[in-house]
Amino acid sequence: MDRRSLIKHAGIAGVLATGAAPAVFAQASIRWRLASSFPKSLDTIYGGAEVFARAVKTMSNGRFDISVHAGGELMPAFGVVDAVQGGAVEMAHTVPYYFYGKSPAFALGSAIPFGFNSRQMSAWMQHGNGRKLMNEFYGGFSIVSFAGGNTGTQMGGWYLREIKSPGDFKGMKMRLGGGLVGEVMAKLGAIPQSIPGGEIYQALQKGTIDAAEWVGPYDDQKLGFHKVAPYYYYPGWWEGGPEVDFFINRKAFDSLSADYKVIVEAAAALAHSDMLAKYDALNPTALKQLVAAKTKVLPFSQAVMDASFKASMDVFAENDAKSPEWKKIYGDMRNFQRDQILWFRFAEARYDTFMSAQKI
Repeated sequence: MDRRSLIKHAGIAGVLATGAAPAVFAQASIRWRLASSFPKSLDTIYGGAEVFARAVKTMSNGRFDISVHAGGELMPAFGVVDAVQGGAVEMAHTVPYYFYGKSPAFALGSAIPFGFNSRQMSAWMQHGNGRKLMNEFYGGFSIVSFAGGNTGTQMGGWYLREIKSPGDFKGMKMRLGGGLVGEVMAKLGAIPQSIPGGEIYQALQKGTIDAAEWVGPYDDQKLGFHKVAPYYYYPGWWEGGPEVDFFINRKAFDSLSADYKVIVEAAAALAHSDMLAKYDALNPTALKQLVAAKTKVLPFSQAVMDASFKASMDVFAENDAKSPEWKKIYGDMRNFQRDQILWFRFAEARYDTFMSAQKI
């Protein structure tokens, strides 16, 4: 039974309920290790890997067991690509833009400033050229990828002082999620810092950094940022719809039976949709609690947004000139995004704008 037939006749829920197909039970038992880039305390983003692993185990009737390891447990949070590429672990759960330093093209697999929202990202990946182009690129690192979650549009971070104009970023030491946005912020005068999620609070508390971004209200509240930084800005224009990915060693994936490959794909799809739904469900309450705790939630000014957009476009042009892989994938992404913006402008944006002004 091929992938389409399996999902068509059973669906993900049906596959989970039945344990996939009888043919799976005849497969040899497999044990894999998954290295996460995230701390275990974040049940949302780290939890995506646990959702995946449970689904794989259930659908394989316990024969395909994947142990999940938090960032730093097996290797540093940002060392997971090297580990998967070298075969030290079979797979990882991470955000591709963490590895921008290896190649700018990594960022295109997750989020770039003023890029897709979450739905547009999924459309490009699943029904555009996104997954095909990214897996061609990841092939150079002996990796195959599957979507493993999305946070939705993120917040713009926590600051020790107000941001009223682009000039306020000058000299600011700011924790940022990837090298790409770091290059953009550097053009605005900031000093980018790369710090794993589990270490951000201490850096803010000690004054090692002046600002930090992570995800959004639910995660940020759990990490306690509101206790040490009073200003919370929005939107996170550098992450309109960041995809979290499962990276699997190419040789390990190719060694799987056809049944197990289908299970991996179905479990990844489940984890991907579950993460975004969980963030959307939990963020509103967390935001209200942050406001009640006297957090100052403020929008970036139009001047800040305009300056950030210009700086981003300058960095993208530089990447076009220096990275053929970036240029190829980025061009396809932007062509797809133009039509997405056109469509969303008519239905989604108009509806959301109207509803946000109503009292229900």
